[in-house]
Amino acid sequence: MSSETSLYIRLRLINTILLVFFLFLSGCFNTEYNVGTHKQDFFIYSTEREVILGSNLAKKINKEYKISTNPYDIERINKIANKIVEVIDRKELSYYFYVILEDERGEEQINAFSIPGGHVYVCKGLLNLLDDDDDLAFVLAHEIAHIVSRHHIKRLQAAMGYNFLVIASVGAQADPQFSRGLSFALAQILMGYSREDELNADELAVKYCKQAGFDPIAGIETLETLHDESKKKIQPFLYFRTHPYLAQRIRNIKETLHLPLGVDDYINF
Repeated sequence: MSSETSLYIRLRLINTILLVFFLFLSGCFNTEYNVGTHKQDFFIYSTEREVILGSNLAKKINKEYKISTNPYDIERINKIANKIVEVIDRKELSYYFYVILEDERGEEQINAFSIPGGHVYVCKGLLNLLDDDDDLAFVLAHEIAHIVSRHHIKRLQAAMGYNFLVIASVGAQADPQFSRGLSFALAQILMGYSREDELNADELAVKYCKQAGFDPIAGIETLETLHDESKKKIQPFLYFRTHPYLAQRIRNIKETLHLPLGVDDYINF
């Protein structure tokens, strides 16, 4: 290792230590009980800032994507989602649900995602595919679970750091840094989460569906339906782009529901 490289590493370490020390002194670095994971997590980003960031990201998405105004789509989504929101563990947020008709290329996708602050998006292609409300409830509950466990914020903290996140949540709309911060934050979210986060979201989705009066076993049927649909696509299938193996997710759901396991549950596909 060269002396220049060694010096660079030492300086980076010193800067990191100083940043953590500063965050503790300023009260920005909090140890908080995570109601979704049931663990103590470190957050340098408050709920208030999360709401502002989510609002800014939602404005960007709603401007760049074609959002449905179809009363039937909106009523169906809200009717299911409102039942789930009543039973979730994180109550301090307001939750908003949208149907995306087309992506930025004018194409209909089979996908769903959520962003910080309580915003959930379901693509029209997925809405059409899941004509059973129990199936759709699982997808909505899964995306809500990411918000409950603050998976977005943990990922963004690791990828962007405190200062960048502040810019993305309170910057001036015309500031180029603000726009770049939002674009980078959205890209990080759409890249997906860790396998642990995805499995945690599935477990919470099963729990919430059951408590809200939906069939929790529908989660297995939903994943199998999406997997079958993915085989028809030549291009990458967005819903499974970042998720763990299907068999692992189904096994995890069965274990959560205390259902018997078979050999196929241990074969990744």
